[in-house]
Amino acid sequence: MSGSREPGSGDTVVDVVVVGAGFAGLSAAERLVSTGRSVLVLEGRDRVGGRSFSGEVAGVRVDLGATWVARRHTAVRDLASRVGCTMTGQFAEGRNVLWLARRRRTYSGTIPKVSPAALVDMARMQRAVGKLVSTVDVNAAWESPEAARLDAISFGEWLDRKNALPSTRALMTVVSKVQWGCTPGDVSLLHALRYIRAAGGLDHMLDVDGGQQQDRFVETTQEIARRVAEQLGDRVRLETPVDRIAQDDNGVTVRTGSGEIRAQYVIVTASPAHRAAIEFEPALPEQAQGLTRTWRMGVLSKAFVAYEEPFWRADGFSGEGVTDTGTVFITFDVSPAPGGPGVMMAFCDPRVFDGFSPEVRRDRVVRQLADLYGPRARTPIDYVDHCWGAEPFAPGGPNPAVAPYATVSFGEALTEPHGRVHWAGSETAGEWAGSMNGAVLTGQRTAEHVVTLLSRDVREGVSR
Repeated sequence: MSGSREPGSGDTVVDVVVVGAGFAGLSAAERLVSTGRSVLVLEGRDRVGGRSFSGEVAGVRVDLGATWVARRHTAVRDLASRVGCTMTGQFAEGRNVLWLARRRRTYSGTIPKVSPAALVDMARMQRAVGKLVSTVDVNAAWESPEAARLDAISFGEWLDRKNALPSTRALMTVVSKVQWGCTPGDVSLLHALRYIRAAGGLDHMLDVDGGQQQDRFVETTQEIARRVAEQLGDRVRLETPVDRIAQDDNGVTVRTGSGEIRAQYVIVTASPAHRAAIEFEPALPEQAQGLTRTWRMGVLSKAFVAYEEPFWRADGFSGEGVTDTGTVFITFDVSPAPGGPGVMMAFCDPRVFDGFSPEVRRDRVVRQLADLYGPRARTPIDYVDHCWGAEPFAPGGPNPAVAPYATVSFGEALTEPHGRVHWAGSETAGEWAGSMNGAVLTGQRTAEHVVTLLSRDVREGVSR
């Protein structure tokens, strides 16, 4: 059921309100419904999926947001399987392209072979990162033995102190832009280490074969969310942002622009920064308020360029390219089939992308692809892009770009319930934080906890 009406009232009454229709919110709702609980999912956007969003280029559906899953991402894989979505491997055959210090090179494997010295330095830094990662408590990074020291500097400052070579620094900058939507100097070392640990280590974070970029969904990741929402039916309400959550001993009142909903509990799946858009009564504790102010979202943009065929494959290239200059900083081949169309996905730096017109953005991306893959890249048949920092509702992504000191100071508030208000979402995960898999797991776990509380309330005779 999607809810009932109190006699003589215009208010909807349900057991649980879920705020947000991303992977965490929909997974929480699905689990609650499976136990017979009444649920209402409130989403401020005009679509479901959160940071998963589908687009189309040359008739091919593409992921403008979250894209890949690893073999070990079993929760989201199971969810996709249940709703009939299928996977395809990320194409990675052939040589990769590197544009570094105004020079084009090609290489095989995950790490560019710029020079023997660069390889040695990158291996040195990987070992150093791995050593620190092993000290971090993935479920409570702020309680790690060296938490205060690691949170007092940025990832970029640490690279400087370790005298990382320019080539190593450039590759770590690409990692930072993709993972947190910021440069290494903008993210705390502790926060970076927590996410690397959550991703299964730096190698797993970077790899295609056997790593986080192993597979994609043919139907796109947002299609998974759409199909789950279809099963939930009118329990999901779009374009219904929550502006206030008030609670007392008997329950919770959730206010939106179209009315109020009464419930026993609320599960909020918005990112920490976006929790600030909701007024809470009683107010959030000081630490939780600090979390909303300091765990700002990173910003990332993506572009897709389509060609008649994936011509780079005939030239022996995988379509994976890394560059340290310009708008584009990494590319992948997401073509649906060898015969075409060829589709190149490009991650773009919002600082030199978002502020321009669509025509200028397209021109910048195409010119850079021509530098990487040759003159045939200058004649695409279609183009589409998306700037996550320009989203009108809940902008930013893919993950929080948390500056020094904020993890130790406010991280504990990520999951600490506020009375009848509970939190879920990718950021609240331990293992797999920052992934769709983490989002699904947190939605399911939080729902199970709330079901336990609802059962306790029934035993103790608590009523709405």
